[in-house]
Amino acid sequence: MKGVGSKKINELFGKTITTICGISVIIIVIMLVVFITYKGLSTFIINKVSVLEFLTSSSWNPELPSSEGGPKVGAFVFIYGSLLISSLALLFSAPMSAGTAIFISEIAPQWGQKVLQPVIELFVGIPSVVYGWVGLSVLVPFIRDSFGGFGMSVLAGSIVLSIMMFPTITSVMVDSLKALPSDLNEASYALGATRWQTIWKVLLPAAMPGMFTGVILGLARGLGEALAVQMVIGNMPGKIPTSLLDPAHTMTSIITMDMGNTVMGTLANNALWSIALLLLLISLIFILLIRLIGKRRIYR
Repeated sequence: MKGVGSKKINELFGKTITTICGISVIIIVIMLVVFITYKGLSTFIINKVSVLEFLTSSSWNPELPSSEGGPKVGAFVFIYGSLLISSLALLFSAPMSAGTAIFISEIAPQWGQKVLQPVIELFVGIPSVVYGWVGLSVLVPFIRDSFGGFGMSVLAGSIVLSIMMFPTITSVMVDSLKALPSDLNEASYALGATRWQTIWKVLLPAAMPGMFTGVILGLARGLGEALAVQMVIGNMPGKIPTSLLDPAHTMTSIITMDMGNTVMGTLANNALWSIALLLLLISLIFILLIRLIGKRRIYR
């Protein structure tokens, strides 16, 4: 009886601790969302800035005197820069990730899987400042000498970001392919299909929802990355890049560069919080997309 009572106490203790941890996480997330939302909306409620002007204007000078037209907090340059660099990085990274995932899960021998996948996952643990420093020391001079311009450009930021997105997308794609039931392979081979026909016609369509999840996670990381991209893109506010060799600015880079130089409650500070709120909304949209894609899996 004593052992039974001790077991019940231990079970109750474990249940209580895990419940407290779960509730704490929920409370922290709600508090973060409420705080960022409150600070982000201050630009439009307190400072009376138009939402349309904030999203579509490319003029960013929150300290401009009233005699010269008043402060401007148009964030379109940063929004455009983030979307452009992240989209190009995804264009570079997604095909390579898909090819690597297919090789690891369906083609490589057993020893190749044991070596290649851990090496790819090791890239996730490399600090972003290392990627940025390598890009600044190697990639930027190469672009400047080979293609012209300043070197710090949309192209440099896209390449660095694509390398950072690659392990995340690849790992999720590999897991999606390995999660497929072996019956799919066996049925395809039994019907006389070759290995490539099986991969292309059977496995990829079945794993596509999970692979798209990896793409969305990679894009979410790309939009949220700050330091590495900031080091190689030039950070030129007020100028919309018109070519891959032009410098650019992103939402995360303007926050990290200017947040420490603004006074709490001013228009400049509130506008940065509004950009942070926009990033939060984009992240929430990505989460919803992942949930919707997960419900459309064609295998269980």
